[in-house]
Amino acid sequence: MIRPGLLRALQNSSRTTLATKPSLRPLLLRSMSATANGRAKPNLPVADRMHTGRAMAQDVWSIYNAANLPADCINLGQGYMNFSPPQWIKDAADTALATTIANHYSHPKGRVRLREAIRDHYSPEFTNLGRPLDIESEILVTSGANEGQYSMFTAFLNPGDEVIMFEPFFDQYLPSVTFNAGVPVYVPLHPPKGDSDKPTSGEWTIDFDELRRSITPKTKMIIVNTPHNPVGKVFTRSELEKIAALYDCLVFDDKEHVRIATLPGMWDRTVTVGSAGKSFAATGWRIGWLIGPPALIGPTLAATTRIVFCTNSPLQEAAAAGLEQANKRNFFETQRKEYKSRRDVLLSAFNRLGLRYTVPEASLDGRGKDFKASWFIAQELGVSTIPVSEVSTEAYIRFAFCKDEETLKLAGERLAGLTKYLA
Repeated sequence: MIRPGLLRALQNSSRTTLATKPSLRPLLLRSMSATANGRAKPNLPVADRMHTGRAMAQDVWSIYNAANLPADCINLGQGYMNFSPPQWIKDAADTALATTIANHYSHPKGRVRLREAIRDHYSPEFTNLGRPLDIESEILVTSGANEGQYSMFTAFLNPGDEVIMFEPFFDQYLPSVTFNAGVPVYVPLHPPKGDSDKPTSGEWTIDFDELRRSITPKTKMIIVNTPHNPVGKVFTRSELEKIAALYDCLVFDDKEHVRIATLPGMWDRTVTVGSAGKSFAATGWRIGWLIGPPALIGPTLAATTRIVFCTNSPLQEAAAAGLEQANKRNFFETQRKEYKSRRDVLLSAFNRLGLRYTVPEASLDGRGKDFKASWFIAQELGVSTIPVSEVSTEAYIRFAFCKDEETLKLAGERLAGLTKYLA
């Protein structure tokens, strides 16, 4: 546990001044501004939706970015990799860029090759269907997972419809809901009880009575993010079955292990969200996809066509190559082992410091504690993290271990500088 002495120490630091948590109030635009010749001109009034869901607030990502941090700061806050995609995927991108047709618009549904690769990769999991996924009506390629879920909200949310999110939650969910006139409803994941210094993320629990009370006639959707971001919890089959039993509307199943869409009666009301960015260390490519029944994919296709029309065409070819080759190259199993090793490098640093943390069962993040402490660690020790208080009432720090081991070891050496502040 980080003691109060850590926070007091910053006040005496020669390098920086303790920063209080920045205001998250919306930054309102002036209604009038002066031109160069002194004449006033009206500014367009900002839409009401921009004042909901913290859309115009200073977000944590802009606070904890390279411009505000020491030049040599190690970024363990944002969940992007500091290593390249596999060479065979980059080669596929080069090949696509050299092909005329791949440099032009794809079909709004996505390039056929990628939809076929998604079908072949996911169909074995959807044994409840008794057939392969249909690439024409059950798979939609999107401009990243974020755009996919945004288009889904656009297609199905009416003003006042409620969307249940397990708190803490991935920060993009909130504005995506409120921009589409939805109402977020928060159901907490409760942290582990007891004296264990190293609980697993699976020990974060849902109070199903709380969930039951949160479901109202206005409830339209529930977001099930498993493995959970930022906690790293993998929802068990039993937990997913209880969610399915309580809820009879639309569900987002983001990632795996047990897909709620494969449970009895859930296929027809579940959309599964996937992403090539995190899968292949290519977060800047913005290639995602949705899998679901035609009744849900069809309206979402209409929405995404009006929002972005189509997704980056040549990189769809590269993502297709990634899915086609991944199992042949044992890529995902190797990746799991590598991430476990990276996670353990970071946890070893925490152990040496005697810090309490949650051991993630999956995902790319570990957790520790508080906003001021996070700023202190970045400024004094040169390791950037993200305070989870941005998306939760609990004060935690997120450490992303999707970096190479050399970087994580250096971060561990720097974090050892906390020793003198822990008492």
